[in-house]
Amino acid sequence: MFQLPSGPAPLPALRPRRAPRLVSKDGRCNIELVHGERLAFFLVDVWTAVVEIRWRFVLLLVVLAFTGSWFFFSLLWYWIARSNGDLESQNPTEGHARCIENVHGLTTAFLYSLETQTTIGYGGRTLTGHCGGSVALLVLQSLVGLFINCFMCGVVLAKLSLPRKRARTVAFSDRAVICLKKGRLCLLLRVANLRKTLLIGSHIYGKLVRGCSTADGEALILDQVDVNFTVDAGKDNLFFVCPLTLYHVIDRASPFYELSADTLPLQDFELVVFLDGTAESTSSTCQVRTSYTPQEVMWGHTFLPIISKTKTGKYRVDFSNFSRSVPVNTPHCAVCFCADVEQTVSSCKHLHKPQKQGIDNPGFMENNPDLDFLTQSGKGRGNPGCCGCCSAPGG
Repeated sequence: MFQLPSGPAPLPALRPRRAPRLVSKDGRCNIELVHGERLAFFLVDVWTAVVEIRWRFVLLLVVLAFTGSWFFFSLLWYWIARSNGDLESQNPTEGHARCIENVHGLTTAFLYSLETQTTIGYGGRTLTGHCGGSVALLVLQSLVGLFINCFMCGVVLAKLSLPRKRARTVAFSDRAVICLKKGRLCLLLRVANLRKTLLIGSHIYGKLVRGCSTADGEALILDQVDVNFTVDAGKDNLFFVCPLTLYHVIDRASPFYELSADTLPLQDFELVVFLDGTAESTSSTCQVRTSYTPQEVMWGHTFLPIISKTKTGKYRVDFSNFSRSVPVNTPHCAVCFCADVEQTVSSCKHLHKPQKQGIDNPGFMENNPDLDFLTQSGKGRGNPGCCGCCSAPGG
């Protein structure tokens, strides 16, 4: 029933995967979304789309937004100056009333647009107030510049506060193992918080995903089965101060119940594990994901210990053994192990069956004065539970 897997290597080489992963080891989903009209899809939710793009595109968008608005309004300022005859090429007279002082061409109009929107105010180029259109354009450019500043600052702050970087400081073990834990066959894996700040309200759960391809070549995700993980202290609101070993009990309700050491490498599934929590320092909710294929689940192995206590009283975590495992005696088949356990429990119950204590009293009803009303009502004494239909003849 028990076997001791051979092989000195704690981390055996992985076999080639027959199908691509749905979720990579670092939590990225292997999904490609194809849209017919990408621009229309982008405009549906501009804010989320801008926040999710890469930093280099965000910086490019900031540069284009500011320089584009400066150049656009410089054309309008140039048009106002030209309409009023303020340009040097128009040879204005000495008493000519200008709309904008010291705007003589497109270059000076661009400088005036930049100074206006950024509120620099050097003082060389000013608005005279002789033209009503220039006042309206000044108000419009100030409002547009304000909205651009708010939007771009919000995008930068939103990207800086994204919890993706925090999620990268939570590590899962590279392998999962199957062994006995407290007399039960369990699937174990490890998770560790690499920062001293805690994840508040941590919740751990898993999904067993199976997929296939149709005759037409269409890939289908057929089944998603819940896999419950827990630790000795529970599964919700974990005190995530040190690495934890999660385990899933393989019983009749487990999706791994029909597996064995021989059939496990031949399976085609993916175990996706999720960890949800709130960062203590930023109060932002983050989710960490990873996945395990059948080739990454080691039957008959257990993890090496990684937590020890130093002479100074501190707890020391050795991450060099975080994903390392060693062979241990483990049942070869989950079905056989559960059947043996149930048979053993049934035998123990039969051997320790409680014996009846005390002496029966057949004449209890006749000798009990508290129940004489039954006989007085004409009911037979030979049947204490009689309802009256079997009374004695002639009574």
